[in-house]
Amino acid sequence: MAKRKKKAAASGLDTEVLIIGGGMVGATLATALGQSGVEVCVVDTQDPLDGLDAGFDGRASAIALASQRVLAALDIWPALQPMAAPIMDIRVSEADSLFFLHYDHKDTGDEPFGYMVENRNLRKALFHRLQDLPSARMLAPASVTALDRHAHGVTAEISSGLGGPDGSRQINARLVVGAEGRVSKTRDDAGIKITNWSYRQTGIVCTVAHEHCHDFIANEHFLPAGPFAILPLMGDANHPGHCSSLVWTERADLAPSIMALDEGAFQAELESRFGDFLGAIEVVGPKWSYPLSLQFAETTIAERLALVGDAAHAMHPIAGQGLNMGLRDVAALAEVVLDARRLGLDIGDAVTLDRYQRWRRFDNTLMLATTDGLNRMFSNNIRPLRVARDLGMAAVNALPPLKKFFMRHAMGLVSDLPRLMRNQPL
Repeated sequence: MAKRKKKAAASGLDTEVLIIGGGMVGATLATALGQSGVEVCVVDTQDPLDGLDAGFDGRASAIALASQRVLAALDIWPALQPMAAPIMDIRVSEADSLFFLHYDHKDTGDEPFGYMVENRNLRKALFHRLQDLPSARMLAPASVTALDRHAHGVTAEISSGLGGPDGSRQINARLVVGAEGRVSKTRDDAGIKITNWSYRQTGIVCTVAHEHCHDFIANEHFLPAGPFAILPLMGDANHPGHCSSLVWTERADLAPSIMALDEGAFQAELESRFGDFLGAIEVVGPKWSYPLSLQFAETTIAERLALVGDAAHAMHPIAGQGLNMGLRDVAALAEVVLDARRLGLDIGDAVTLDRYQRWRRFDNTLMLATTDGLNRMFSNNIRPLRVARDLGMAAVNALPPLKKFFMRHAMGLVSDLPRLMRNQPL
């Protein structure tokens, strides 16, 4: 159970912002607001200590350079840096084609494109950072049993082991943020509709140890079933660069049989796709699988409510941008809230929230469309499309300004960036 730092009267708890969902996006938002002195309360159904176990979630996330700046500004990065693998180069290739794209970080400066960070390490860093913030608190495990949003504020009934004799308490806030992920009860109860569709693909995730050093190069290899990404991890501190996170996209109807294979048969299937460019390989630890789909909310705001992260938009992992877009939401919403607060305005009124939605809507929509289009274009073996893809990669390689634009986009440095992503204080 999360540590409690402050006690409230049995009648309830007054706060400025209530965040429902304490995952990576919700906890980062709580840190951004709490570090700036905003009273913030996070409610999550999951005990945060459960998410720190190596067997809880085998995924790792690509943290673009702009997102790393957010984590650095919030004093989360120092705990992550020793375990974060810099992405120095990106190589994009397709099946057996001779054409490929090679992005070299030196073409844009001295900084890497971003970093690969294991999700459990990010959760751990966020958990400990929140404990250091006097104006931030977390109630977990706990759930919101009732939520009343009205013109003057928000009232939530919370069920947990932290309240009165019946384990319940009331929280009053100016603004509530839905950050529960794809399945957001806060969003659904607000009547916000979503558009979604399945890709009929499954993402198989595992960690692979390999004989040769990956030299901190991220490889995205497109196969007919979908992208096969080999993403550099730091691995053993005494022998860095010999471990990668694998995101293997497979047809949804075939993935269960692949997951059910014994160790030897799974290894053979993996080797046939992985290749031998890193020498001998070995799966380290468990394997996970996740259905892949796209969804987006028709609006990211309602009365006294804002949605962030996957509660607002969830995309295909083809470009590794899901968490990065959530962190952009965090940086933008925190900036909007703090700007309003400094001016003595209502942080949860329609004007404040409309600024947040207008700021993020185009960027999120563009990324959803881009990842959807890339997946549809590359997840097939249709000859005319293969020719078009090869010509496209060749054209990007031959046009340095276009190539540099795509590299800066991968670093998260394109579009109207919030202050935190421009190395400026909130």
